[in-house]
Amino acid sequence: MTYLNQPDYVRYLCNCGSLKPISKIYFCRHCLMIRCGYCVCQEVDSHYCPNCMENLPSSEVRLKKNKCSNCFDCPCCFQTLSTRAGLAPVRAAAAPAEGEENRDVKPTKKVYYLFCSLCRWSSRDAGIPDQSVATGGWPEQENPHVTRINALIDYHKILASIEKQQCERKKFHPKRSFMPAQTMYSFTSALVRKRIGRPIKPPIQSQSSAHPVPSVASEEVDELPSDIFTESVDITKITTLEQRLQHPEVQAEKINELRPQHRQFLVKRSQRCRVCEHNVSKSDLCPQSTKFKILLAAFYHIPEVKIVTCEPLRLGKSSELLLKFCNPTQHQTQITILPLDTSLSTSLPEEKDVKQEDTQGSESPNLLPSTIRQAPVTEDPKLIKVAPNADLVMPHSSLILPPRDDAAEYDDTSDNHNFQDDPKLVVWRKGNKAVIRLHVTPHDTNKNTDDPVIVGFVMQHGYVNTIAALEHKSPQKVDVKVKLYLTVGQLVGET
Repeated sequence: MTYLNQPDYVRYLCNCGSLKPISKIYFCRHCLMIRCGYCVCQEVDSHYCPNCMENLPSSEVRLKKNKCSNCFDCPCCFQTLSTRAGLAPVRAAAAPAEGEENRDVKPTKKVYYLFCSLCRWSSRDAGIPDQSVATGGWPEQENPHVTRINALIDYHKILASIEKQQCERKKFHPKRSFMPAQTMYSFTSALVRKRIGRPIKPPIQSQSSAHPVPSVASEEVDELPSDIFTESVDITKITTLEQRLQHPEVQAEKINELRPQHRQFLVKRSQRCRVCEHNVSKSDLCPQSTKFKILLAAFYHIPEVKIVTCEPLRLGKSSELLLKFCNPTQHQTQITILPLDTSLSTSLPEEKDVKQEDTQGSESPNLLPSTIRQAPVTEDPKLIKVAPNADLVMPHSSLILPPRDDAAEYDDTSDNHNFQDDPKLVVWRKGNKAVIRLHVTPHDTNKNTDDPVIVGFVMQHGYVNTIAALEHKSPQKVDVKVKLYLTVGQLVGET
């Protein structure tokens, strides 16, 4: 997996027009399309503390202000603080009365304090008293602007309740029936307001009194201390900009004024396709688990392409390019390389047959596979800013790759596939991998040798959709087309 950190020499085209490597895209099995990070929506599944692995629901996380009550961060280096035990002297007890034996008095007791093992900061440096229990109970620093913040929160809660009442009132639109004037005057005002669809009581006008006092800008600034130009500055005792921004409510100026902050919760997210609204990635809810319930990463469903080697590129000269294809699925696939202007519409060869079988039977249309039941979503293609500056000679034959077999990588004798490969195309084959030979010719119009040589083609491969098999149907075989752009190198000269 070292190629994950390498430059993006092979990029796949998403439907939104962005180019991404195969390690950063998804493949939706319902849409049969590539989805990048811009084509999926993020959803928060769970909150957890990265230190104690405490998992809490969203309602409790809001009450705790998205912070863990047991873990603290160092205010200097922002690492997790650990609890250390120490000994503290105990006040001497009263003198025993005459005739009583001297009892053993413990001169010390066990106390606990916070300590950072990276920068050696401790709660004792900030003057925080030690605690007698290891579970915590350290005093928290009070926000000096808590009164103003609570007033703003209460005011916006009132606005939210008023907006909610207005939305609920709009949902109900009673029909206004004709009422004679004589009958109308015989009703009370409350009944008349109810008949015409208005609230019985008019909105309370006293809510304006709950409006917080607006902030007033002032030009008065506190004067600088008299010794600011004469006293020497010790940088080790002054907080950095990052440390101050970590505590925006206080922004302490000196190191000894820093206080430990509760560690913030992390979230586990799931990615959902914006077109069909199906999950393409969903992790396990357990904080200790690194497994995924759903992981439709592209390198599990789409053949991976790597550049093996390329001859020196010269203007107007043909150079040999070797590409390596790998089949990650459990089914045999056939790969065909097509020109770059080929349409990317996915062909469903078995869709008509399945529809005819279902119309003859008595099954409900709601029981059809999701690939057939779902209405197609049309998406307008976007412009691509990358322009190829070299010609690629397309092969006349296709490439067949067997299914993935992890044991075959360690067994050289098990490769017994008898494929009738074109010797001019296939150079090497082992297991579910194969290397093919192509030829690249840079355009004569490229005068700048610093620009990289980019080629592109459309890869058509057979994909077995197992979504239909989960709904008691046979697996559906489709031909998926993906557009790729390869950066093969730079020009070395004309001759």
